[in-house]
Amino acid sequence: MPSVEILAVGTEMLLGQLVDTNSAFIAGKLAENGVDVFATHAVGDNRQRIAGTIRMALERADGVITTGGLGPTVDDLTKEAVCDALGVDTEVHEPSMRAMEEVFVKSGRQMRENNRKQALIPRGAIALDNREGTAPGFIATTGQGKFVASVPGVPREMKPMLTEGVLPWLQQRFRLTEHIRTRTLHTIGLAESEIDHRIADLFASLENPKIAVLAHQFRCDVKIMAKAASADAAIALIAPVEHELLRRLDGHVYGVDEETLPFAIHVLLRQTHRMIAVAESCTGGSVAAALTSVPGSSKSFAGGIVSYSNEVKMQLLGVQRQDLDRFGAVSEEVAKQMAAGVREHLGTGIGLAITGIAGPSGGTHEKPIGLVWLAISEASGARTRRLHLTGDREGIQSRATTAALGFLWERVRE
Repeated sequence: MPSVEILAVGTEMLLGQLVDTNSAFIAGKLAENGVDVFATHAVGDNRQRIAGTIRMALERADGVITTGGLGPTVDDLTKEAVCDALGVDTEVHEPSMRAMEEVFVKSGRQMRENNRKQALIPRGAIALDNREGTAPGFIATTGQGKFVASVPGVPREMKPMLTEGVLPWLQQRFRLTEHIRTRTLHTIGLAESEIDHRIADLFASLENPKIAVLAHQFRCDVKIMAKAASADAAIALIAPVEHELLRRLDGHVYGVDEETLPFAIHVLLRQTHRMIAVAESCTGGSVAAALTSVPGSSKSFAGGIVSYSNEVKMQLLGVQRQDLDRFGAVSEEVAKQMAAGVREHLGTGIGLAITGIAGPSGGTHEKPIGLVWLAISEASGARTRRLHLTGDREGIQSRATTAALGFLWERVRE
């Protein structure tokens, strides 16, 4: 199995201004194709440091994949650093230069001299087409048989170049025969410790596939990973383990792989021909935003009301003034009236409401920061749930959103 280290280039990552998602994508694709990732790194836009990191990585691994720093500006220094690390100079890749010139002609823009820099690649390297941009990638090799593959930092350019250029080259170069496939079961309503209790014997007995549990806020993922000579063989290894996990976690698995909780909710709503509306206070519309993230959500989601003030709660949702005065806005009674009010106001079969104290101020001994009430209203009656969440304001709002979606999924599933 060949080994690789991944190098993300960009000072903005070191300043916390940009989250490196490219390395995760690259690592996942390499793992699927039987390539061992030794380490990932982030380096700023410094030619000497990039070159030094590449040299050290090549001492440990068979190759390096860099992402970022291939653009036209003065701080795009990756190809120069690769040349330094490998002891070569650059040369013009004429097909890339012509393709770039055509792009500028078609767009009616003037091609500056610094754009021509993008068509330079290390001498003797293989150029990788960039069908989403102007900067080509490349694969440069050393006399010792090691390699450096460089792809852009823009995700829409990086992803096709990796899958259509770098991975096929790796498969041919190293005659890759191992394939790793994963299957992720998404659960809600079970703590990580409870999942562990239910599947502890599988942890101990399974070698291929293996399983792992990843905890998130109010939900957990159970990941199954199998290795085989082909993708189909790996998937076949996963199937019986997945079946057994579904049996043991029955009633708590809402989706697999890319299926999200909002997606699962809409599937159930459409199956039963029901519509939902939401009334939100402390979450400020994030529940509605999550539900509308699913394509075609208008078939089962009517709309939402962000009733942050008491006046909006009364005027649009019909919450009674005396109940606000007696119980407060963050209470079971008000949550129930919000859910019933939005259901009636928007004419849906289900109304979901959420009200709480996200902080950092506003909490009391009786009603501390993190207190949240959820309510679901239907023609048959209402259900409520009380939560006490921890974290800062953003964390409480995020956890409350997930909890509300989980509460809704449980009810709709029934």
